[in-house]
Amino acid sequence: MRDIGVDVKTPEGEWDGNDNCPFYGSLRLRGQIIEGTVSSSTMSDSIVVERQTTRYMKKYERYQKRTSRYAAHLPSCIGGVSVGDKVRIMECRPLSKTVKFCVIEKEASQ
Repeated sequence: MRDIGVDVKTPEGEWDGNDNCPFYGSLRLRGQIIEGTVSSSTMSDSIVVERQTTRYMKKYERYQKRTSRYAAHLPSCIGGVSVGDKVRIMECRPLSKTVKFCVIEKEASQ
């Protein structure tokens, strides 16, 4: 098991030998860490994470809800993530056209 440079819990799952794993493979992580909720988990080895933020609109003196969606790689050692779970993702090199983040920790489900 490698040290990824971030304080996260050790994943309990089994590793399938894929190199795109930050804990057991050779995938390096860098950049920003984002917390969000899983909105889709139908892809193989990938999930979609949503993060909602509010922004103040000065002209209308109101707040506006904004939603950002991130496609993230799900390593086999983390596994067992379903819709509604809270996860932390971290930036990595591009793994496909849309996947530029990797899941580093699964938090409690809601």
